[in-house]
Amino acid sequence: MPSAKRQLLSGNEAIALAARDAGVALGTGYPGTPSTEILERFSELGGRGQWSPNEKVALEVAIGAAFAGARAIVTMKHVGLNVAADPLFTAAYTGVSGGLIVISADDPGMASSQNEQDNRRYAVAAGVPMLEPSDSQEAYDFLFAAFEISERWKLPVILRATTRVCHSYTIVQPRGPNGAPKPPRFERDIRGRVMIPAYARPAHKRLRQKLTEIEEWNETGSMNPVIKGDKKLGIITSGISFMHAREAAPKASVLKLGFTYPLPMKKIAAFAQGVDRCVVIEEGDPYLVDAIRAAGIAVEGKAEMYRFGELDVPRVRRILDHDLSPEPAKPPGKAPQLCDGCQYRLVFEALRKRDCIVAGDIGCYTLGVLKPFEAMDSCVCMGASLGVGLGLRHVLPPEQARRVVSVIGDSTFVHSGISGLVEMIYNPPTEGHVLIILDNATTAMTGHQEHPGTGRKLDHQPTNKLVLEDLARSLGVKRVHVVEPRVGSNEFERTLDECLASRELCVIIARRPCILIVKRLRELEQSECEKKEAPCAAG
Repeated sequence: MPSAKRQLLSGNEAIALAARDAGVALGTGYPGTPSTEILERFSELGGRGQWSPNEKVALEVAIGAAFAGARAIVTMKHVGLNVAADPLFTAAYTGVSGGLIVISADDPGMASSQNEQDNRRYAVAAGVPMLEPSDSQEAYDFLFAAFEISERWKLPVILRATTRVCHSYTIVQPRGPNGAPKPPRFERDIRGRVMIPAYARPAHKRLRQKLTEIEEWNETGSMNPVIKGDKKLGIITSGISFMHAREAAPKASVLKLGFTYPLPMKKIAAFAQGVDRCVVIEEGDPYLVDAIRAAGIAVEGKAEMYRFGELDVPRVRRILDHDLSPEPAKPPGKAPQLCDGCQYRLVFEALRKRDCIVAGDIGCYTLGVLKPFEAMDSCVCMGASLGVGLGLRHVLPPEQARRVVSVIGDSTFVHSGISGLVEMIYNPPTEGHVLIILDNATTAMTGHQEHPGTGRKLDHQPTNKLVLEDLARSLGVKRVHVVEPRVGSNEFERTLDECLASRELCVIIARRPCILIVKRLRELEQSECEKKEAPCAAG
């Protein structure tokens, strides 16, 4: 019987509560919409959650915890799994001793992302099981199921959510705490965990055998229910698309797939054979359609025009009706913009006035591409500003190369810009290069999370701090400038002009706290001073 009261929770909050109730020993991750709130809520509930410099490191830390027999989760948005893919693929070979769940939050429609990649492909490529909840209750329940699968077959498991599941609120009936977790304990397994070729070859065969067993087990599992209805129309669906399909065609028979890799092909075939017309409703890539058709099962998919963006009830109805007419235009939303008092405005104004060629990055400052600045010429992925800027410097004619500037935020620099700085030192362009680190003392775009450069942990408690200027100098950059961009001062513009004219490697750290966290920073500093019983600086 349930031991806790029902709650109205978002999908992210439900996952966090499940992690607490399931006895997760460690939660790691990197903040990114729509996944950010999972670790924050887990920490608030008393769990041990921590931000890592990037998703690769987060997964590696979680793997280490799982090697010790502990339960661990790692959270990230969809593009974060690109960064974590290296350890993920090999962790499928090594397996784990404790449960390890990789929570990937996809963003169909790109509400806050640079692409809408479909991470269901990662489960197939890496060879790890995958579950997909369709509401908050399933987000809660599926985390328990994911641990059951992970611990039974000693494999990482992907729990794939999407924006609507992460941020929508539905009723959740919690189970309550699941008893004391098994104490961690290290057991040596050199052949199983050291993936030299001699050990990796048999590990790959073991992985494929496990996946065969899991597929057979999934045929009779409870996560792929059939909702009986009119046999004239059968719908195969998963995730949030299930909700849309049920409302769009309430009388149809539905096979709701919650355990979507490895797929239960026998169950799918039996369902398809039992209806007159079988349509697959899914957001994003035709992942289900491709797999089902490859198995020789005849199903209908959606037209290419419905591959883009999120599905909703009207779009599902159009898919079922074979409606290929132009979709109604959505009303234009308000364009995002930098805050009125944001220091980045002064930076982008200076770059625009000098007609700089700006290799940009991911964060609030990406908005520098919009009017009135229009002062960003590329934005590819986290940390790409340095590599792209260096590439431009290497090949452009000298008069253009001298105008190239890389712009990156403090959190993004720690995430994946440091290796770009090493590249700048190792392969310096003839005309030098200028890197501007916009240090606003937070991970602003995702909701003002901490990072190693702030000197505070996920819960805002003090810890060791990465000093950006010290790092740059230690790598051999001779021209390192720390400047506060502010109205009434020309210090930033003067420094920028000197660096552009120097033809040397330069790092400008434009440092000023985000205006939205100034009050919080003062409160934290006051609290720290009181704990130390030391006099505080006037703020």
